Amino acid sequence: MKIEFIGPALLSVDGGIDYAAKVDDQDITCYFSYETLEDVDPDALMGEALELFAHHQLKLLSIAENKILKGQLHAGRLEIYSHDIG
Repeated sequence: MKIEFIGPALLSVDGGIDYAAKVDDQDITCYFSYETLEDVDPDALMGEALELFAHHQLKLLSIAENKILKGQLHAGRLEIYSHDIG
């Protein structure tokens, strides 16, 4: 399986982040809820979603990659929520 995170990080309508990726040359969107961005570093002060994502991008994309490898894509979309951090 070939996974490419191509970005960029874009603010979604609900305050989370949408991040473009390709899985075996298929376009997908990785969605990170705002709560996920807050919970990835509980000691950090709350801030803007794009800043939080940029600060923790490697960890968040690693979580997304693990979910992709487990086959948790649905209709070209991968959703990452707080319970996925661990």
